[in-house]
Amino acid sequence: MEKKDLLCVGMALVDSIIKGFDPTPVSASGFRAESGSLNAGGEAVNEAVAAAKLGLNTGILCSLGNDGAGDLVNAVLEKNRVDTSFVVRSDARPTPVTTMFVNEDGTRKSITNRSHRFDFPLEEYREILQSAKAVSFASLFRAPFDDPARIEKVVRIIHDAGGLIFADTKLPNFRKNTLDDLKESLPDVDYIFPNEDEARYYSGKEDPREMAEVFLSYGVKNVIVKLGGKGCFFKNATEEILLPACEIVPIDATGAGDNFIAGFIAAKLQGCGGKPYEKAPATDEEALRFANGCGAACTTAVGAHAGLKNREQVLNLAAGLNPKRNT
Repeated sequence: MEKKDLLCVGMALVDSIIKGFDPTPVSASGFRAESGSLNAGGEAVNEAVAAAKLGLNTGILCSLGNDGAGDLVNAVLEKNRVDTSFVVRSDARPTPVTTMFVNEDGTRKSITNRSHRFDFPLEEYREILQSAKAVSFASLFRAPFDDPARIEKVVRIIHDAGGLIFADTKLPNFRKNTLDDLKESLPDVDYIFPNEDEARYYSGKEDPREMAEVFLSYGVKNVIVKLGGKGCFFKNATEEILLPACEIVPIDATGAGDNFIAGFIAAKLQGCGGKPYEKAPATDEEALRFANGCGAACTTAVGAHAGLKNREQVLNLAAGLNPKRNT
């Protein structure tokens, strides 16, 4: 099996995005909105599409139903040159659909349903999990990464093959786990990416530095707290970096964190140059700058995939950032 740069593993779904919702009814049961659209989504899909646009040889391991929503997601993946050979289609597991309400400032709220709670036996796909230099868990604490025993098995499979493990996090929606529940798996995670709300929830802390220290205490090697419009905070055992966000007027923040992660992974594997493989893998500081540019690019259009175009766009957005660094 060809060794890929990145394998994205996790949730694939359709986002029904409603922008500019007006709560004033126009009839007994009717409302209006500025726009409505159907978009392929889910953290694994968003990361895979962004990584492929940035030049990574990217595959995805996910479950889709044999339904119209699954067809939509699969078509988007193929259009963006993500390898769909590992997509599992099933009559038993319908493709989840999320309804998202996007506000004028780009923030949003989402509605999930029971189709988001599914049993996908990832540990049965050993050869696929070992087929990439890096594997991204998208996202930890939600299906299919909400079963501690399953997570431990998957981590061991990847670790035994020498793969890097990147893990996004999400707030729990059906099954609730804590860092203690994952204590056997966290030491094998190379980079973890909670946003500020998630880091607060799992650490019980308010300050990003203290949040990161809690994750590090569980053995995670590197912690990146995504701070939205305030940028990001990085910490490991020897270094910490606070990086401001790119100055941009956001249209829709859907998928910005996923694009950020894809950008960070792309930079760590292939550098931050305008073309893949033109320079050595990036330092953490360089990768954070590049990731910030990817997250900013994502917010320039509705949906998780339309905003980010290519490396040149990202480099233009990321130019001029001055991190505050402590060692």
